[in-house]
Amino acid sequence: MSIFIISLIWLTLWINMAQLQQGGPDEKEKTTALKDLLSRIDLDELMKKDEPPLEFPDTLEGFEYAFNEKGQLRHITTGEPFVFNAREDLHRWNQKRYEALGEIITKYVYELLEKDCNLKKISLPEGYGVIVLNPNENYIEVEKTKSQVQLSSDSSDEPAEKRERKDKTFKEAKKRRDFYEKYRNPQKEKEMVPLYIRDNGSPEEHLIYVWDHFITHSAAENIFFVAHSYGGLAFVELMIQREADVKNKVTAVALTDSVHNVWHQEAGKTIREWMRENCCNWVSSSEPLDTSVESMLPDCPRVSAGTERHELTSWRSLPSIFRFFGEASAARSGAPRAALTRRSHRIKHEEV
Repeated sequence: MSIFIISLIWLTLWINMAQLQQGGPDEKEKTTALKDLLSRIDLDELMKKDEPPLEFPDTLEGFEYAFNEKGQLRHITTGEPFVFNAREDLHRWNQKRYEALGEIITKYVYELLEKDCNLKKISLPEGYGVIVLNPNENYIEVEKTKSQVQLSSDSSDEPAEKRERKDKTFKEAKKRRDFYEKYRNPQKEKEMVPLYIRDNGSPEEHLIYVWDHFITHSAAENIFFVAHSYGGLAFVELMIQREADVKNKVTAVALTDSVHNVWHQEAGKTIREWMRENCCNWVSSSEPLDTSVESMLPDCPRVSAGTERHELTSWRSLPSIFRFFGEASAARSGAPRAALTRRSHRIKHEEV
């Protein structure tokens, strides 16, 4: 009914305006007055006139929905999937209903993660915002076609150095995959070619892209990095390419079993000095957590991650990393910073 009334109002006004525009000066003044009147009409308020209250249940049962054994959301009575338009011609009400149900489902998923997956929900300290990078996905493989076979690699507009780095990355990754693939699928004979993601054709490019397009535009006063394995090498490359900007914005860097090499990467003296003051590398070791580990590279302190398993170094050193970040943040704000020692950074892992 409300939609019909609104349509009728607009139809009447449109006809009146069309008639007035055909007249003389007096009619033009009336047209101006009519336009002013129209500008004051709040269509949202008209739409709300017959809208039900925006009050919704706070449980799935209240919405008459439940998840079946396949994890699908279905109506308790009809068994049908979720229907957005529960009430016709009430888009705003339907949207609010959808959002209210979404909040309940979010909490339900958290409960599943904690109950069925044995995960623990922990709020990050100091109000951290988090960006998770994806440096390992730089290309997709597609089957080589005849046209691609005839296409020369020199036809690319990219600089030769950049193209060579991408090819090297692809060949190394392909070699690792082929080693396992020949056992899983020995009959595979199709020749594949990489399609690189634009401006993200390597882990190093990906980090620089995220830095330029996202991190530098954030309002964060303190920026911290946790870089695992090859991620440490990518961070050093970021410093080489964006040294002044990184020094200005980054408060501290936690490396975990990083494979970077300041000599091979030709990191300058000023970069090595900055890393000694602002970075720490938690490496795989049989020593207890935070025990100092000697290094032949003059870049940053190395301490034990409390595990000899490379893939567990980030998880096992997490308590010490956040303490390291806290001390670095305090030092940047003017508070005294404690030295990185086994005793000062020791935290029981059960506390995390």
